[in-house]
Amino acid sequence: MNSNQVKGFLAGIIAAVCYGTNPLGTLELYHDGFSSGSVLTYRYLLAVAMFAIVLLVRRESFAIKWGHAIRLACLGSFFALSSTTLYVSFHYMAAGIASTLLFVYPIMTAILMTAFFHEKVTWTSTIAILLAVSGVGLLYQGDGNAKLSTAGFALVMASSLLYAIYIISINQWKNNTMSNVKFTFWILVFGLITVTLFTWISGENFQMLETPKQWLCAAQLALLPTVLSLFFMTISINLIGSTPAAIMGALEPVTAVVIGICIFGESFTLQLALGIVAILAGVGAGLYESVESACRQMIHTDPAKECHADPKATAEYDKYHQIYKNLYTCLKDQFQELAKL
Repeated sequence: MNSNQVKGFLAGIIAAVCYGTNPLGTLELYHDGFSSGSVLTYRYLLAVAMFAIVLLVRRESFAIKWGHAIRLACLGSFFALSSTTLYVSFHYMAAGIASTLLFVYPIMTAILMTAFFHEKVTWTSTIAILLAVSGVGLLYQGDGNAKLSTAGFALVMASSLLYAIYIISINQWKNNTMSNVKFTFWILVFGLITVTLFTWISGENFQMLETPKQWLCAAQLALLPTVLSLFFMTISINLIGSTPAAIMGALEPVTAVVIGICIFGESFTLQLALGIVAILAGVGAGLYESVESACRQMIHTDPAKECHADPKATAEYDKYHQIYKNLYTCLKDQFQELAKL
């Protein structure tokens, strides 16, 4: 594993952990009566403002080519529509079920990459995906009575597919003409336009942020699961590819579970523990192309510490070993008699 791959996997892990902090601000704003459209709009609007400040500090031009604008508009729309369909699905099914179903996107990513771009899916990638998805399934703790809405299921599948397409599109677009900051800024700009259009078309009322706590929640949603998550996900995809980056995303629900336990006082059960172990195993399996490559990376030998035979000690050992062999030959019959007793 070279340095770029290490950076790619670390970026994927950071992106997943940041995205997993979504419940922190979202639940608080929902509790205050904010609609999904309002929460999404503030999330994208503040994220765009944050990236704009960074670009200004770096004195980097905002200008992009028309050809790039079209492709960035598609990327921004894919990402925003993925967020929107997921949020709308919460009106049809429990958020826990929807969030669990969402994590079929690594499978969709692998299938799309194989079908359309002839990417070879290794056994380790397959095992990693199955472990990760199984682990995410174990993290869901429903009461067993929740009904699976057809409309809700379709919306979550659409969200997963759009996110998979978004990841693959970034991987296929070898961006060498603009920085990752500028690249992500324009994705969020077009994402903001998409979310704003959705809020207007759906007729949802737009609520204003009033208290410092609400502004803090909105800022947290903009910074962690949007700005940092998108920025590091872009880096990860460019360095290690779509499928491994998607597998790293399985750490998102683990982060959400840890937040639920540490901040919201949720209980930690054996089922959750098994789910987290399965996800970590899946993520670990996704780090390497094969078992052989994992062994090569994890097992190291130090020539300076290798054992070398001492000729004197070897000669002494051989002398006593010969005496032992002679004794055994002489006493073999007696040993057989003892065994019969």
